[in-house]
Amino acid sequence: MADVVGEIETESKVLLVKRIHVAYHLRAEADKRPVAERVLGFHAQACPLARSICGCVEITTSLEFEEI
Repeated sequence: MADVVGEIETESKVLLVKRIHVAYHLRAEADKRPVAERVLGFHAQACPLARSICGCVEITTSLEFEEI
């Protein structure tokens, strides 16, 4: 599951999305955490949306890991 929050600002009376933060919530076995953190580090490079807006919109991510 993920929560996504966009921050919008006005420039010349036009609303623009300036920043997006994606907070991933993962429930998995403890031994999966290193893999999840590694994937979080590079997944945006393969995401079509992130690649389309990079340079225009700041994208940040975080991972909330719950051990099962």
